[in-house]
Amino acid sequence: MAATMPLRQAQGRPLRQAQGRPLRQAQGRPLRQAQGRPLRQAQGRPLRQAQGRLLRQAQGRPHSRGALRHSGWDGLLVALSLVHLMVLVSAPSILVIAIALWWNANTIAHNFIHCPFFRSRALNRAFSIYSSALLGIPQGLWRARHLRHHSGVDRPLRWTGDMRVETAVIAAVWTALAFLAPRFFIGVYLPGYALGLGLCWLQGHFEHEGGTTSHYGRLYNWLFFNDGYHVEHHLRPGEHWSRLPGRPSADARASRWPPVLRWIDWAVPASLVWLERRVLRSPSLQRFVVRAHERAFGALLPLVPSPRRVTIVGGGLFPRTALALGRLLPDATLTIVDAQPANLETARRFVDGVALRHQMFDGATADGADLVVIPLSFIGDRARIYRHPPAPAVLVHDWIWRARGDSVTVSWMLLKRLNLVRR
Repeated sequence: MAATMPLRQAQGRPLRQAQGRPLRQAQGRPLRQAQGRPLRQAQGRPLRQAQGRLLRQAQGRPHSRGALRHSGWDGLLVALSLVHLMVLVSAPSILVIAIALWWNANTIAHNFIHCPFFRSRALNRAFSIYSSALLGIPQGLWRARHLRHHSGVDRPLRWTGDMRVETAVIAAVWTALAFLAPRFFIGVYLPGYALGLGLCWLQGHFEHEGGTTSHYGRLYNWLFFNDGYHVEHHLRPGEHWSRLPGRPSADARASRWPPVLRWIDWAVPASLVWLERRVLRSPSLQRFVVRAHERAFGALLPLVPSPRRVTIVGGGLFPRTALALGRLLPDATLTIVDAQPANLETARRFVDGVALRHQMFDGATADGADLVVIPLSFIGDRARIYRHPPAPAVLVHDWIWRARGDSVTVSWMLLKRLNLVRR
């Protein structure tokens, strides 16, 4: 008996193992699969959805459900494009056509180029055709040119079927207007269209003149759906417009003017130079401006600890700042910095013992002065001067309505004030 038991165990175990394993595997796999799939699906879908939402939040991407792909805010842009059409139909005029084209091109159409609104490709194509007819500009062509601008690669444009369709739709609309309302088409629509294109050119030119530039004014960015965050837009062209204010660029070049008004940064210095030349011809005006500036400097200099080296930016032509500070700071070393040699030669007639330096002042580079004076006609980033003063103390001439730091009025007649900012 003892001898037979190990024999039966030795024979029985392999037999049962050989028979039992395939049977249990054959029975167990379908059962586990049948039980496991619904369980994993039930557990996995909410988990993947939750993970997806967290990932989109971490990446800063807007989330939208329904027909809109990126954000529910894009529905507002679609609605405003319909309002644009209703305004053109109900109150057409040269000014309305021009302003509406310029505004739409830099808000609705521009945002649609970078982030098409709809999930459906057919809806995006339909909206592109509609916008082409509304603006008179083939959106596919504009998109190709605009994205080429972002890439910085001057590659030739290739006409696509969508571009041809949009161009044909525009041609049909214009032909209908020319036949049905020829006087309106020639006398109102075309001039308004040309003026609108001119405003678009002005906008694009000054957004990039001297380098891509942002404007952080609240009203403009509210009306133009954050178009002012232009440096940020160029850094992240595919980011939705609603997310741009959340990640401002610390080193962005900025202007206090919206793009279409940025020509003022050029026109104001030119007009101030013209006025300066009038002062050069009038001793009474010279005495007036020196007294006004001396009074303003005298009010703020007690807040500056004994400056020994003073840099006066743009102090050529009539050097009223150098004359006033020469009286108030007789022991300080004064240096006039001007980009125009002729202006320095003119100033030389009025000042003695003042260093004259032919140079374009760079607000980002300190020159070792204790005090820097910035003129109203300053050509450069005034906002950067305020944010990052190039000296321990900076006196900034600005418009009378722009008080910053410690501030006094120079003259109501000159619409001018003096702001003191410090590091």
